[in-house]
Amino acid sequence: MGLALAEWERPLVERAWAAMSQSVSHLERIADGHRLRWAYKACERIIRQHSRTFYWASALLPAPKRQATRALYAFCRVADDIVDDPQGDPSAELARWRRIALEEPPPEDEPIALAWTDVRIRYRIPKRYAEQLLDTLSQDLQRARYETFEELAGYCYGVASTVGLMSMHIIGFSDPMIVPYAVRLGVALQLTNVLRDVGEDWQRGRLYLPLEELQAFGLSEEDIEVGRVDGRWRNFMAFQIARVRRLYEEALPGVMGLNPDGRLAIAAAAELYRGILEDIERHDFDVFRRRAHLSRVTMLIRLPRIWWRVRTGFYARRAK
Repeated sequence: MGLALAEWERPLVERAWAAMSQSVSHLERIADGHRLRWAYKACERIIRQHSRTFYWASALLPAPKRQATRALYAFCRVADDIVDDPQGDPSAELARWRRIALEEPPPEDEPIALAWTDVRIRYRIPKRYAEQLLDTLSQDLQRARYETFEELAGYCYGVASTVGLMSMHIIGFSDPMIVPYAVRLGVALQLTNVLRDVGEDWQRGRLYLPLEELQAFGLSEEDIEVGRVDGRWRNFMAFQIARVRRLYEEALPGVMGLNPDGRLAIAAAAELYRGILEDIERHDFDVFRRRAHLSRVTMLIRLPRIWWRVRTGFYARRAK
């Protein structure tokens, strides 16, 4: 299994390999069973509240891996919320969360950190992936613009590819060469977020669209501020969506390098998230006045096709 890398991907894959080579925790037990059950229930509540797509996709995993994936999501969600909706000084809050979430053992009165640390130890997840995620979120507090796509892709690696790489350890994999696929899929998922959330991010003072590409299509930050949907914007968004779709197509064959009991869940997460791009197109690329999404019914309708693709090796054939 091999994947030809674009120039912008090479440094990201190198970061992933370097992180994988870092040592893992050798702790065996961090809390009793009762306290861990309490911690995992707290994680369950967070994913139910914040992400329908990943909640339903993770439901396709065996129970232990489902529980672990939801704890990973909760760990990431807490960090993300500190940056997006801080209750005080976000730098101080994020530093505190970093200390708690990476401490061994974590405080027993911090359920998300407790569940996440249990997962990290149980599935031998290199700590460096979590550090890369938190490092990138910390930079997000100081940086609100990205000049080039390459710079934006680096951000996407930090906040999304790292999550995919940690998920890969939970699900299990037979071939380490799927690392580049996981990196690319994480970038595709985060770019989908970027396109969906242009309006919301602008309200927070952030713009994640590559500035040089906006300029190439004759657009400025003023167009974003007023939410102008015209021919220039439609052409710009069509270009962005086409690139993200290519990334999904090229990343999905990596699903077949995962343990069989996790392939459907990851394929479903990717395919359902990719559907958000269709919803953006259906609503004339207007990401300023509504948040693109797939309904629960649409997600359920799509699952049999995704199951068939995994079952028949469709993704592997597409890679050839």
